[in-house]
Amino acid sequence: MTGKQHLFPVTNALNMVFRKIYFYLSEMENTNEDLRFPIGRFKLPKEVSFNEVLKAKEIITNFPKKLNDAFKALSENQLALPYRPDGWTARQVIHHCADSHMNALIRFKLALTEDKPFIKPYDQSKWAELSDNKLDPALSIMILENIHKRWVALMDDMTDEDWKRSFVHPEYQQEQRLEQAAMLYAWHCEHHLAHVLSIR
Repeated sequence: MTGKQHLFPVTNALNMVFRKIYFYLSEMENTNEDLRFPIGRFKLPKEVSFNEVLKAKEIITNFPKKLNDAFKALSENQLALPYRPDGWTARQVIHHCADSHMNALIRFKLALTEDKPFIKPYDQSKWAELSDNKLDPALSIMILENIHKRWVALMDDMTDEDWKRSFVHPEYQQEQRLEQAAMLYAWHCEHHLAHVLSIR
């Protein structure tokens, strides 16, 4: 057996090891993606139908109650659990929803009263680490209940032209119509509700 022939079994064995490692890492990546985005990633639609707007509004309307039901089913220990490795805890997720939807209501109001305003971004990861995120999540549930009442009341009175109004995100230099924003926040509701439910 020549030196090259002797190397073939070693090379094949190494290839098998590398393939197993590759498939293992791929599976880990897919699992983490599923945990991070249990309902899939959001894709900004170019066109939004009237029925899609109505469906988004329905999801936004019902979200506080659904989140509250999910929250009440969790123990104190479960509230401290992350929904994925290196992810937020259930407590942080609930507080984040209040932070996010406060900003959403303001963005809607800016777009309805100004011509393509630039919105103010915020670092949601840093917000999630602030001390108020250690408080009882029931406080953020109450905030959400009242924000959503005002938000839905605003949407109920919006005309077709209002839904076409937009704001601009300075980080992405991207204009977003309110009908698209409604789709985004409806996804956001279901996205984080799935996180909290997964901890149960």
